[in-house]
Amino acid sequence: MNLIFRSKLQEKHFNYKSDFVHNLFSTIAHRYDLLNTILSAGLDSYWRWCTVELMSLQPGDSTLDVCCGTGLLAIEQARLVGLGGSVTGADFCQPMLDIARTNIAKTPYSGINHLVNANALALPFPSGSFAAASIGFALRNLPDIRATIAEMTRVVRPGGKVVSLEIAKPTLPIFHELFYIHFNHVVPIIGRLVSGSEEAYRYLPQSLQPLPSPEAIRHIFTDVGLNDAHFVRLSSGMVTVHVGTVKSSQ
Repeated sequence: MNLIFRSKLQEKHFNYKSDFVHNLFSTIAHRYDLLNTILSAGLDSYWRWCTVELMSLQPGDSTLDVCCGTGLLAIEQARLVGLGGSVTGADFCQPMLDIARTNIAKTPYSGINHLVNANALALPFPSGSFAAASIGFALRNLPDIRATIAEMTRVVRPGGKVVSLEIAKPTLPIFHELFYIHFNHVVPIIGRLVSGSEEAYRYLPQSLQPLPSPEAIRHIFTDVGLNDAHFVRLSSGMVTVHVGTVKSSQ
């Protein structure tokens, strides 16, 4: 297969997946937060808290949340950087950003949370713009995980953290089996009942199949130039938080 043909196939795949994910999340934006709370048995708020704690944020910091969705992770970051800081949420799905704007308006941090319609693969920010960057439950939806982590690394200044919160596949046999029963059979039913879109939540278990293992994602963090790449398993391995530190030479 020649390089030009392979490049065209890759571009077609990227565009198809981007369009599909955009349409899917536009459909479920109005019920996204409720569904996440139900499907995670309320653990989603704890996972976000743990993620932000691992970002090593300080009061006054400027941070970025990539694929920010409805803004809940960005709001959690605002809690730590305070009113003297700044949190930017970037997402390419406008209906999700509309919900994020409503969520942020209910908090004391509406003045420091900024929303931008942007693609994770081409972030519209200068290099070294932020003290840290996060992404939550989105790597599996992106056509190029490595390029996304590389872009996040680019816009974080030396010494800052790049952090990813993502669903994972539990390693303990009993949790492994329960996990797949839940996501393959329970999730689509609840998704249809609450959001009216069973297709959207059938996509969730499908999206996990090609997702790299936590160990493989850690290697991606290292390959793009992050120091001390590691991950923390939460809730018996149902989710993992990956953390890397931007090198001083970048």
